[in-house]
Amino acid sequence: MEIKFSNKLMAELIGTFALVLFGCGAAVIAGGDTAGGLSGLGLLGIALAFGLAQLIMCYSIGGVSGAHINPAVTVGMLAAGRISGKEAGGYIVAQLIGAVLGAFALKMIMNGMPGFQMDEWALGANGWGEGYQNEFNMTSAFIAETVMTFLFLFTIFGVTNKWGNGAMAGVTIGFALAVIHLFTIPITGTSVNPARSFGPAIFAGGSAMTQLWLFIVAPLLGAMLAAVVWKAMGMKNETA
Repeated sequence: MEIKFSNKLMAELIGTFALVLFGCGAAVIAGGDTAGGLSGLGLLGIALAFGLAQLIMCYSIGGVSGAHINPAVTVGMLAAGRISGKEAGGYIVAQLIGAVLGAFALKMIMNGMPGFQMDEWALGANGWGEGYQNEFNMTSAFIAETVMTFLFLFTIFGVTNKWGNGAMAGVTIGFALAVIHLFTIPITGTSVNPARSFGPAIFAGGSAMTQLWLFIVAPLLGAMLAAVVWKAMGMKNETA
């Protein structure tokens, strides 16, 4: 039986909601001070929270929508010819809504913590420059987000291709995202996902909003580059 497009969109919305709530929630509630000496879950714990959330969604909704839960993945799949423009547009809207709802749920939870205040990079928002974590500059942030998204999409193309190990796709993709977070959290907080950045920025405002463009442009660029390289290698687009 063919899966309804509306069900695919709902799966993408819920999947992105879960990724933002679990990942950003781990960073905010249990992650400790990411700006100076990680406590609580620490760097590894936060990275695993994002990676495991991705892994869980891959296996729970992968059979429904493909579990993109990331506009960069959707754009990469569009560039590789694996999804239509209509589907891609619907997926991205659903992902953005899911991310906003996830960030809103996190904000409502955090409001119950005594002394909690929204700052300009609240709710696990991504950023760079003065005042943000290790204060990497914009160039470093842009390169990191582009390269990491390229590697993420290249991994996804490989493991979901008919020559890849489809049974291990969710595990591979989830742990790839975790490794990417281990490297990139100290630089930008790790986006590689415009929706993940969009949700928290909407509520945090300030620098999180003014810097949001980078976390849209760089991941989309990295995703499209991955699609170009994958196709240039002569690999067919059949999925596993």
